[in-house]
Amino acid sequence: MQRRYVTVDVFTDRAFGGNQLAVVLDAGGLSTAQMQAIATEFNYSETTFVLPPRDKANDAEVRIFTPVRELPFAGHPNVGTAFVLASIAKESKPRLLFEERAGLVPVDILRERGRVVSTELTAPQPLSRLSQLSAADAASCISLSAEDIKVDRHEPQIVGVGTPFLVIELHSRDALKRARPDAAAFARTFPRDGAFSAWFYTRDVPAAEAPCERQARMFMRGASGLVEDPATGSATVAAAALFADLDPARDGELKLTVGQGFDMGRPSLLLTRVRKQDGKIVSAHVGGQCVQMMDGTFRLAGEG
Repeated sequence: MQRRYVTVDVFTDRAFGGNQLAVVLDAGGLSTAQMQAIATEFNYSETTFVLPPRDKANDAEVRIFTPVRELPFAGHPNVGTAFVLASIAKESKPRLLFEERAGLVPVDILRERGRVVSTELTAPQPLSRLSQLSAADAASCISLSAEDIKVDRHEPQIVGVGTPFLVIELHSRDALKRARPDAAAFARTFPRDGAFSAWFYTRDVPAAEAPCERQARMFMRGASGLVEDPATGSATVAAAALFADLDPARDGELKLTVGQGFDMGRPSLLLTRVRKQDGKIVSAHVGGQCVQMMDGTFRLAGEG
C-alpha cells in the first residue's frame, strides 16, 4: 500500500531552519521493526508514525523513533506532528490529544486567518530530578573543562518531564561554541536514569541573538555515532521546569525563549512557559512555529 508522509522544519518560521521531522500519516499495520527501519532511512533526529487512537476521545496514537531507538515522548515531533495534522484536518480543533508511551500529550493549535502558524505541547509527566554529575564528569561529555561548568544555580543533573536528559549550565557563549561530543565520556556516562543525551546551555547570550534568553546545544547518539540536535523540545521543556522549580516565585507563569541550532546553521526558537501554584509546578509547555517542506508516498517491499 502507498503510505503518505510529510516533512516539516520545526521551531522555525523559515525553510531549512529548525529541526527536521518526518511524519508518516498512514502507519497502520507497520511493525515496530518496520517503523525503526523507516526512521533510520529518513535519518532525521526523529520520525513519527500516526496511528488510530486506542481511545476514541483522543486524536491519534503517535509513536516516535530516532534512527536508533523509540522514544516515550519528544518535543519537536509533537509540535511538528500536530502542525501537520491540524493543517490537513477538515475540522479546526483548538487542541489535539496524542497517546504516547509517556502518557497523554495535549498540543494546542494557534491559527491566524485560518492557517496553522504554531503549536504548543503540554508535558505529559511532572518534573523528575534524578542523578547529579560532577562538573568534571559532565564537562568530559562535551570536551570542556570543569571550569566551563556553572554550578551556582544547579549541578549538572538528569531531569525529565517524559524523557530524561542531562542538563548542564555553562559559563559562557564561547564555551557553548567550543563544545564537542566525546565518545568515550558518553559511553562512561550514558545510559543513566533512562537518559542518553546531554543538553547544555548558557545565560550568556549576546544582544545580536535576541530574542533568545538562553542559548543551548544538544548531543545525542545517532545511527552513525554522536550527533548534534538542532532543537530539542523535550529537553528544553524539562530544563524550563527545572528553572521554574529553582525559582523562588511561588505563583505565576515563567516564560523563556531558548535558541538552539545556531552554531550548526539551523537556528531554532523554542518558547517555553511553566505555571506554578503554591510553590509547585502545575504544567510545563513548549511550542513554536513550523514550516512544511516536502510530502510524498512510499511503498514497502512485499506490501500490496
